[in-house]
Amino acid sequence: MDKVAPIAQRDLLCASCGGQCVFTPTNGTLTCFSCTTAHEIAIDPNANPAEEQHYHPDLPHTEQPEFETDRQFQCETCAGAVVFHGHSISENCPYCNGALVAKNSDESYAILGMIPFSINQETAQQNAQDWVARRWAAPSDLGDVVATSRVAGLYVPFWTFDSLEDVDYTVWYKVKSGDRTVTRSKVGAMKTAFDDLLMPASHHITPLLRDGILHEFDPDELRPFEPAYLAGFAAERHHQSVREGLSHNAPDKALLLRNRIKAHSGKKRIFDVSYKTDTTGIKYRRILLPVWILHYEYKGKRMKVATCGLHGRTFGERPFSKPKLLAFAAIAATAAAAFGFFWGATGIY
Repeated sequence: MDKVAPIAQRDLLCASCGGQCVFTPTNGTLTCFSCTTAHEIAIDPNANPAEEQHYHPDLPHTEQPEFETDRQFQCETCAGAVVFHGHSISENCPYCNGALVAKNSDESYAILGMIPFSINQETAQQNAQDWVARRWAAPSDLGDVVATSRVAGLYVPFWTFDSLEDVDYTVWYKVKSGDRTVTRSKVGAMKTAFDDLLMPASHHITPLLRDGILHEFDPDELRPFEPAYLAGFAAERHHQSVREGLSHNAPDKALLLRNRIKAHSGKKRIFDVSYKTDTTGIKYRRILLPVWILHYEYKGKRMKVATCGLHGRTFGERPFSKPKLLAFAAIAATAAAAFGFFWGATGIY
């Protein structure tokens, strides 16, 4: 709790009254809790947070980790390491809503850029409630449960990766030959590239966070890392080296490559793909992206609804109402039976 960065802490004090400030998403300023004065956040005009760093797997990488001096907490439920800046405090982990305990500082890597919150807490709360209200198969009382829960703001660590891929592949597919189905193969080659491939930099980032809400990443929106943007919010720092980040995200990249190979082959009914790729031109960024997470519990089961802090896209987990599902199934069955009766009665063949 005493490991607070002195410079960052001083920067978060109000120049008018000395009170503590927090970042306000709606106007992009630091706002004082005491006198409500809004302060512009000064950033380095020469900084280029969208600049990508080169990485050569066969050469020694000179990037050095930094020693963290912020307040870091260890979640007792999911083991997540979360940093809180300035006035920011929390009794629960933004990822899983578990208890947080103070943790000794350790090493992390420099954040190259970030996109500040532009959606405030009230909007995120309303988006979560609206998302639940649109779930037709959800229990009728779910809205009331979610309305009593509150969202937590979190800056989540991500990578962006660029690469050039020179791929040799073989696909196996099935075709009809007379009255039989036979297996064929096709050998091919292609060149493809990944540009700003957004990948998680923490195993706590679930597909819900990445695929459900963060589709609209724009590198032009990146800002230099400034502690002022984190005032009042939690953040998870980057703990992966570039090599670790590439390895951690290799399965997702492989899935994307396989899909591109299938499209390039021009074949249908593909059931297997093998390939070798020569990867060059690797570039990367370490960035933070803003996410609001609402945790709630329904009949003993914990769930979450996440809202993108950039544009408000919302996606989540929710229970299903068995009576509503049965009613829908009955309506569908009745409609199918009525259509069949009508079809037969009219004599249409």
